[in-house]
Amino acid sequence: MTRKFAGAVLAALAALAGLWLMIAPFALGTQPEGASWNSATVTEFVTGLGVTLTGLAGAVAFAAAIRADLAARGLVRVRERRREPEPAPAAPQPSSGELAALLAPLVEALREDLSASGREPRSNGSAPLGVGAEDGR
Repeated sequence: MTRKFAGAVLAALAALAGLWLMIAPFALGTQPEGASWNSATVTEFVTGLGVTLTGLAGAVAFAAAIRADLAARGLVRVRERRREPEPAPAAPQPSSGELAALLAPLVEALREDLSASGREPRSNGSAPLGVGAEDGR
């Protein structure tokens, strides 16, 4: 366990060292402001990027190893992943002919209701404005 912790700390320090390599040319003034990067700046930046990524990968790997070790000792409870319930098979969609057959009785009942109240439906099937206003609908 101590070795894994020391490895995680050293990997994090390596990542910090890589970050320093990336910003050193700008912080120390070896790269003129606004000028194109010289070869030393490019070399330091690319090297620092590589060291930073390697240090981060090492820190993550050591942290995962520490967590696995703690879980094996029973000090950390590992949560079970919940499985997503499988979606139910989709119901078949009715065709437009079936849909028209289903809605025909409803349309006929609406027409009868409108004609019984003395109002004729509009040509597009909607009632005129103001219908139902006097009876609180």
